[in-house]
Amino acid sequence: MDDTWTWEPIAKHAAITEGPAWDGEGLRYTEIDADRVWRYTPADGRREVWRESTGGANGTIFDAAGRYYACEGRARRVVRYATGQPTEVIADAYAGAPFNEPNDLAVDAAGRVWFSDPNYGERPRAQPRESVYRADPAPSGWTVTEVTTDTNRPNGVLLSADRSILYVAESPRRLDQRRQLRAYPIRSDGSLGDYTLLHDFGAGRGVDGMCRAAGGLIVATAGHRERGPGPAIYVFDAKGLPVSTHPAPADRPTNCTFGGAGLTDLYVTFFGGELYRVADSRLRAHHPEHFA
Repeated sequence: MDDTWTWEPIAKHAAITEGPAWDGEGLRYTEIDADRVWRYTPADGRREVWRESTGGANGTIFDAAGRYYACEGRARRVVRYATGQPTEVIADAYAGAPFNEPNDLAVDAAGRVWFSDPNYGERPRAQPRESVYRADPAPSGWTVTEVTTDTNRPNGVLLSADRSILYVAESPRRLDQRRQLRAYPIRSDGSLGDYTLLHDFGAGRGVDGMCRAAGGLIVATAGHRERGPGPAIYVFDAKGLPVSTHPAPADRPTNCTFGGAGLTDLYVTFFGGELYRVADSRLRAHHPEHFA
């Protein structure tokens, strides 16, 4: 099904935008190459730099308590930001070595941070694998555990509403590797079981970022103009069945989130630096834990 959406352009930057996250009154998003977090306030249309020197911040998220986290890909770490405060480092190494390039993250009700660590920069790998990790809060700091060993290049991560499933976008660039949306069951000890394949994008560009909508729906950014059906926003149910597909106005959508007074406005970032809003998506964020 292909429902018609009305896309409203909000901003255009020189290069990739990512990490949209709603803070209750405004949208924060990252301009990766400029090392910036921007904030857009729809009430007055104002856009301003919220933070600079972000180490190439990519994905960002608020937890249910309103704390703000980011994956600083170029700095190879996962952090937490607070207004007027120094950057708090959550995780910057595993087994004595730095990460490759932390990309996207999710936070559960226990305060555990799940994050992907691909190597899109194609630097010499600091870690032997491109994996998903879990950082657990502890009295003496944070402990980090590798939770996948079967990913080639994990990108977007998303928790199910009941926190029993971790959705992972397996998004390698090599044509002989599959681009897939996977669902990993989360065991009681925080480890992951074997994944269920929800959707296979074949040779096309797979999922980059995702957000959760009411009714257990997964809203995912995927596709580009070079191969496959083109850039689009996909809406899947919890079993991976497509509910609707919406062609995007710019190439290579990177991430999405809900915002606005009713959490029904969908904001989408793009590889070319665009930021768009869809005010008539007929979807809304999962409520009440809309920050996560």
